[in-house]
Order: sequence, then C-alpha cells, then structure tokens
Amino acid sequence: MNTVNPTVDLFLNKSKKWKEEMKLLRSIIHQCNLTEEFKWMHPCYAFQGSNIVLIHGFKEYCALLFFKGVLLKDKKGILIQQTENVQDRRQLRFTNIAEIEKSKTIIKDYILEAIELEKSGLKVEFKKTSEFNMPEEFRKRLNENKKLKTAFGKLTPGRQRGYLLYFSAARQAKTREARIDKNLQNIFDGKGLTD
Repeated sequence: MNTVNPTVDLFLNKSKKWKEEMKLLRSIIHQCNLTEEFKWMHPCYAFQGSNIVLIHGFKEYCALLFFKGVLLKDKKGILIQQTENVQDRRQLRFTNIAEIEKSKTIIKDYILEAIELEKSGLKVEFKKTSEFNMPEEFRKRLNENKKLKTAFGKLTPGRQRGYLLYFSAARQAKTREARIDKNLQNIFDGKGLTD
C-alpha cells in the first residue's frame, strides 16, 4: 500500500531542476505498491524493507536507479551502467517530461520486474575485493606495515574496494602515494573513503 512521504514532498517542492519529471516518475512508482522513503537525500522506494528504485537528478538528466538493475532482463536495452565500477545498479535516464510520458508502461514494467526479482530472493554476485586492482604502492605499504594490513583487513569489503578504486584511479605513482598517505589514518580508524 503506497503512502506519501512528507519528506519526499518537501524535496520535490524545493527541486529547481527536473521537478516535473521527478513528480511524474513518482506517480508511476506509486502505482506499483512500494513504500516511499527518503534515503541518501533522494526519494527511494522499497518492497518489504528492500530498496527497489530511487529517483535522482543530475545536470544532464534525471533517472530511476534500480538497485538490482544488473539482474533485470532489460528487454528494451535501455538500462545504463552509471560507471564501469558500478556492479549492481542500473539507470533509466530521461531528459524531458515527454520521454517519461511516452515510457510510462515500460517504466512500470521494469519496476514490477524489479519487485518480482526481490520476491525471488535473487542476489547480485559481486566481485571479490581480491579481484580489484591493488596499486603496487599500496601493496608495498601493506607488506611493510603489519598494523596497516590488519586495519585494512578489518574494513568492510565495500570500504576496501572504495580505497582500491580511489588509489588505482591516479595515473602517476606520486599521486597514488599522496592518496595513500592522506587516507592512512582513516583506514586505521576503520573508516571508509567517504565516512
């Protein structure tokens, strides 16, 4: 049973960009019997406590983010992987209200499929942390500093992957070293990159 979340009302009313598009997406989602919540500063919709889809706006587009989008059949071939490192989530992107109006049935079908996926209990198989690239500079630090190796090992897999992706993204060794140095204390404190 759908309920209107007052925080989502406030968010939409304050939105300067994509306001009408997000309101229309919301009305489509409301037809799918999901619980409306406000998470990560965005309208989020859940089925029995599990996140299904989130509405968010960007500079160039607004989107529906499917939490287990990689598992959807995507019969229309319209789901987009936001970046190469996003393993599970996929987006439906829109640049105007007419696109959403034209796609109402498709949007609803994708949401209903996502709900059925959740009901089935199917889980996304994530890459293991060991499968991510570890920069040589960081590997050397871990081998030289047992306390750092222990602290890094105690981090959640997501936090470990976050650091590995961030360190690896730097092209120059000097930049990788600076990023590692800057984040050592956070690793010792058990914090992730954005904590």
